[in-house]
Amino acid sequence: MNSSIANNIAHVQAQIWAACQAAGRAPGSVHLLAVSKTWGPDAVRQAHAAGLTAFGENYIQEAVDKITALHDLPLQWHCIGPIQSNKTRLVAEHFDWVHSVDRLKIAQRLSEQRPAHLPPLQVCIQVNVDGGQTKSGVSPQELPALAQAVAALPRLQLRGLMTIPEPAPSQAQMRSVHAQAQALFEALRQQGLPLDTLSMGMSGDMAAAIAEGSTLVRVGTAIFGQR
Repeated sequence: MNSSIANNIAHVQAQIWAACQAAGRAPGSVHLLAVSKTWGPDAVRQAHAAGLTAFGENYIQEAVDKITALHDLPLQWHCIGPIQSNKTRLVAEHFDWVHSVDRLKIAQRLSEQRPAHLPPLQVCIQVNVDGGQTKSGVSPQELPALAQAVAALPRLQLRGLMTIPEPAPSQAQMRSVHAQAQALFEALRQQGLPLDTLSMGMSGDMAAAIAEGSTLVRVGTAIFGQR
């Protein structure tokens, strides 16, 4: 096993633990998703040998090839990149989770194309919480209606929200944006949606996201190295 990947994972997990301690949260309340896009099956095998089971992929065809190559391992695969209509079947057939649902049309196709022998596809709605011009995601204003519609689809299970905010210049500003996402999450829960996942925070803003309630952080470079 590549000891550097194992050491990197231990370092990231220590950062998560420290951020949880600082926020008064149990370390087990925040899960680590290893973002393995552009890395080959060998790197994923090394990360699995170091204890990780959940992996995030942005590029669907690359991911499907990797999922097929690693079918012998008990891994959980998360689609965290944008999904075009012509790729929904691949996603529905191969992934366990999708974080990047931002349109009802995509959610409907995923539900219709999810194979009957597989459990429901676990999904998060991507919300553009800070209005970033280059980011995908539904607006906060449109979120409640989309969430209710997605929750009603038969082959999907709505689990929560995902955010990719623009970089902020200070810790306070990062926390403010994450707090807005957490407020949206809680508002949906108060409307009766049984959500449990707030996919929020990456290498650069992990501590701020955990302080504001993230339950899942997405980390790539800090685990696998520079691409």
